[in-house]
Amino acid sequence: MTEPQFFKSSYSSNGGDCVEVAANLVASHGVVPVRDSKNPTGPVLDVSTGAFASFVASVKSGKLGTV
Repeated sequence: MTEPQFFKSSYSSNGGDCVEVAANLVASHGVVPVRDSKNPTGPVLDVSTGAFASFVASVKSGKLGTV
């Protein structure tokens, strides 16, 4: 099985409140693994590609508000 290759967004300010995603499993498994960057050995949430795409589109459009 292919291991997820996690990365943080280049927009991350490195303040520690980040999530990491592994895009290398999208084509082969149809999921985007997501984890807390502060706990790399902790749980991983596998999000379907459609749900992740909807989430990213909502963030980009501002529908989820701002922090």
